[in-house]
Amino acid sequence: MDFNYKKMLDYVSKREVYDMIVIEGVVGVGKSSLMRILGQQGYEEFEEPVVDNPVLDKFYHDRNRYSFPLQVFFLNKRFEHIKQAKDVSKAVMDRSIYGDAIFARMLNINDEMSDEEFQIYSELLQNMLEHVHTPKLMIYLEISVDEAMKRIQKRGRDYEQIVEREYWEKLNHEYSEYFDQYELSPMLKINVDNLDFENNEEDRLYVLKLISEKLSTLE
Repeated sequence: MDFNYKKMLDYVSKREVYDMIVIEGVVGVGKSSLMRILGQQGYEEFEEPVVDNPVLDKFYHDRNRYSFPLQVFFLNKRFEHIKQAKDVSKAVMDRSIYGDAIFARMLNINDEMSDEEFQIYSELLQNMLEHVHTPKLMIYLEISVDEAMKRIQKRGRDYEQIVEREYWEKLNHEYSEYFDQYELSPMLKINVDNLDFENNEEDRLYVLKLISEKLSTLE
C-alpha cells in the first residue's frame, strides 16, 4: 500500500511550536534513558506506554493477530500524551505520535497488518495529527542493527529475544526512510553506536552538550 511519511506529517499544524523535545529511534537505542537524563535537567517526562501495555507481549508472539490492536493502543496513548505535554513547559517525550506510523508501515509491508487495517490506522492518525502542532526539537538516536540487537539482548525482555534479525533490519530501514523525509521541525541526529550515555558520564555530557548547542540555535 502506498504511503508517504512527509505527506502524513503535512497534516500537523505549523501555527504553534510546542515546548517539547521528542526522542526517536529503534528499539534498544536508549530513548528512555535519554529522556530520564533530560528529566534530571528539568524536563517533564512522558514515557512510552510499554510497562502497562496489555498487547505488547502478545504481539511479539503473534504479530499478524496483534499488530493492528497494538498500533491503535500506542496511537491512542501517544495522542493522550501529547495533549498533556502541549501545556507543559519543557516536556520530553520518549517516542511520539509524529513517528507512530513507522511501525505500522513496516508491519503493513511485511503483510503482518492488512491493507484494510493500515488504511483505517492511517485515517485515524491523520485525524489526530490535524489537532497536533510541531515539536521544538526532534532527536533521532541512530544505531546499527548489530549494536541495537546487543542492547536488546542485554536488556533481557523475554518477548524481544524471540524476534528475528530481519525484523530489526526492516525497522531500522523504516526509521532511516522516515528521517530522510522528516522536515516537520528542527532535528538533531546522534549516532550512538559508540556512546553509553546511561552509564558513562563523559558520553552523557557530550550528548547533553549537543542538545544544548542545538537548542541555542532555536532561541
